[in-house]
Amino acid sequence: MAIPVRHVAMASAVAASLMLPTGAALADKAGGRPSSAVIRTAMESVVSVLPDWPRKEEGGDEPEGSGVVILDGHQIITAGHVIGAAETMRVRTDDGDILRARLVGTDEATDLSLLRVGRALRPIAFAGEPELGDPVCAIGNVFGLGLSVSCGMVSAVHRAGVGFNAIEDFIQTDAAVNPGASGGALIDASGRLAGVLSAIFTKSMDANIGVNFAVSSPLAEKVARALAARGHVRWKPLGAILAASPPPGETGRQLVEVVRVVPNSPAGVAGLKRGDKIVHMGKRRVMAPADVTSAYVSAKSGDVLRITIERAGAERELLLVVPDQP
Repeated sequence: MAIPVRHVAMASAVAASLMLPTGAALADKAGGRPSSAVIRTAMESVVSVLPDWPRKEEGGDEPEGSGVVILDGHQIITAGHVIGAAETMRVRTDDGDILRARLVGTDEATDLSLLRVGRALRPIAFAGEPELGDPVCAIGNVFGLGLSVSCGMVSAVHRAGVGFNAIEDFIQTDAAVNPGASGGALIDASGRLAGVLSAIFTKSMDANIGVNFAVSSPLAEKVARALAARGHVRWKPLGAILAASPPPGETGRQLVEVVRVVPNSPAGVAGLKRGDKIVHMGKRRVMAPADVTSAYVSAKSGDVLRITIERAGAERELLLVVPDQP
């Protein structure tokens, strides 16, 4: 059964989802990769997701994806496109148990869904933000063959504006990831959840070429807790219309220009004004509007983000209080 995939054109590359078309411990001293024991433990927190999609071809293979057990062990986070229009769904543990699962909710802006199962499984702990070059391993139900592991490193952090989702805060990795791994786990050297596998860049096929993306752990955790609490996500807008600076075709330092500010919004209360050019959001150097959104939504509720701006030719700092979201 052929399943549509998400595509984003960028130069000669095509972005494709990882949905299958058919069918704290010590790190290893060598290279800092997770040890075999760490990986085996983490695999107990990863499941294969078996959505029962409507109108599947008679006798055709069921689609399969992946999911990660979190929070109290009854919740499983996965990619929203894995669930799609599924009317019912099941999950399969690494030891072969198949359980019924219920959809708690989906956040379309981040392409994340939360499932719930009746039996408590082993949850995985959320990690903080990784550093460039950190060792990571991807665990997922690749090609529907069952859980498998591939390892690599963090190639980039805070990727945004890639074009998959309205809200993006991706970890980029060269750990091999292929169809069926969507919703799976990207773990750090201690076996904690660094990200939820989401998408890959390919040139002509849905297969790994070393440019793979996972929703960052901080963003995934925020969405998961909101879905667990109320079944939906309420994102509160920053309250500013932003534009890239300099405009396309021109030269200069890449910044983000404030075009308009909504009064009494988080941006307005922080003191942002039309014409300001944003340089940093917290510790992040921002060079596109999507970078600003990513930093804002990934911060914890109540956090104070230090915003460095250029105004009238001089740099100054503003403080933005992150509202209670999502």
